[in-house]
Amino acid sequence: MKSIGTQNLVVAALSALTLLGTVAPALAADKKPNIVHIVADDLGWKDVGFNGATDIKTPNIDALAAGGAKFSQFYCHNICTPTRASLMTGRYPFRYGLQTIVIPGPAGYGLDTSERLLPQTLADAGYTTAIIGKWHLGHADTKYWPRQRGFDYQYGAMIGELDYYTHSDAGVLDWFRNNKPVKEEGYTTQLFGTDAVKYINRQSADKPFYLYLTFNAPHTPYQAPKDYIDRYKNIEDPTRRTYAGMIACLDDEIGKVVAALDKQGLRENTLILFHSDNGGTRNAMFAGQMADVTKVKLPCDNGPYRDGKGTLFEGGHRVAACANWPGHIKPQTVDGIIHAVDIHPTFAALAGASTAKCKPLDGMNVWDTIAEGKPSPRTEFVYNVEPFRAAIRQGDWKIIWRPLIPSSVDLYHLAEDPYEKNNLAAAHPDKVAAMQARIEALGKEAAKPFALMYIFKVGLAHGKPVMGSADGKGAVMIDVGDPSITDEGIGDADVHP
Repeated sequence: MKSIGTQNLVVAALSALTLLGTVAPALAADKKPNIVHIVADDLGWKDVGFNGATDIKTPNIDALAAGGAKFSQFYCHNICTPTRASLMTGRYPFRYGLQTIVIPGPAGYGLDTSERLLPQTLADAGYTTAIIGKWHLGHADTKYWPRQRGFDYQYGAMIGELDYYTHSDAGVLDWFRNNKPVKEEGYTTQLFGTDAVKYINRQSADKPFYLYLTFNAPHTPYQAPKDYIDRYKNIEDPTRRTYAGMIACLDDEIGKVVAALDKQGLRENTLILFHSDNGGTRNAMFAGQMADVTKVKLPCDNGPYRDGKGTLFEGGHRVAACANWPGHIKPQTVDGIIHAVDIHPTFAALAGASTAKCKPLDGMNVWDTIAEGKPSPRTEFVYNVEPFRAAIRQGDWKIIWRPLIPSSVDLYHLAEDPYEKNNLAAAHPDKVAAMQARIEALGKEAAKPFALMYIFKVGLAHGKPVMGSADGKGAVMIDVGDPSITDEGIGDADVHP
């Protein structure tokens, strides 16, 4: 009897251990991950090592890519504000009037306050939320500011372009912490990194957090600390040398953020997503207003992809991107299509958060594509829909339509021609017609672009007409003459192939 009793105790103990062994991983799997969402600004697709950069070193970003997913088809919009709006809402910006250019400095509009944003969704699931860096979704009224849109903590700039040392634009300070202006010394990239480390050091394992770390590097003006520029004495072109220093500093700060997660014991349960907000700048008109770059060689390298920021070609939309979460994302190159609008629903699903309070989402949960490289559920996405141009992708087909007279249509098969060298529109009129019909349907759903209404208003006030461009590609541009009412992107609606 004693032997049988002992045997039963052993069996019971083994059963209990077996049960714990099955329950513990399930609990670990159910634990809500911390999310560190890192966005670079105007970074060229090929200006990171994992995409082939040889003259610029990015060891910390490359380590994240090597240990996780490198994306070959991660898409954003072609300029700042629309991308950031898509990330926050999970909805295309043409639905709420932010589809055209950025929000100019003097403009009074912002991201519609009826839109429910990602930090609000995550907060409902128990997350602490923070934005450290650039916002650019409304600055003229505090109702548009991050603290009013779901972020518990905010530090950084509200607009788009600022001096890296004075933290101002045209002499106006654009530097805030929790809605209060801050005057301090330092290089913005390093200040953002330092604040992110401090934020992480305040976190604990018992409450998940979402950190939206939005660097303004390597956006113009091209400025970097001398020691970083000196790292690249081998780069002959001075603008490229400074740009390289900006990216090296960005990489170092990302390395410090990862180290802080390790030190706090948070790394194993933290998803890190890194990407640029759009492609690198290849045309001076899209480089911002704080420095004259018309007489320099623009430093961004989008590799084989056509053109860059501000255009509807792949170089403007297909961005450098990677994701890392130890034990949850397989080291691999992911070829499935992911769009900026997918981030909101994907993060929400990981957090166990409901999106029921959101307006109908355009985004999809693409976690299985990110983590395991499974085929993307996304077969269509919208590059943009504007009154004067539009582009969509369906499967491997992409159309760019400029309906203003003289109109033009480009049709590309991206699987065979990812670099957009062969316009197949004449050879496939039925495909063109079907995709144009889809664009027309989307156009009927579109809100009026706030930027165009603002441009017309400014033009009328200053007696300057809104003009089509001489290149015949459906440009919409305005020269208001007065520098005080220009801002990054006033001319960004112009399209140059």
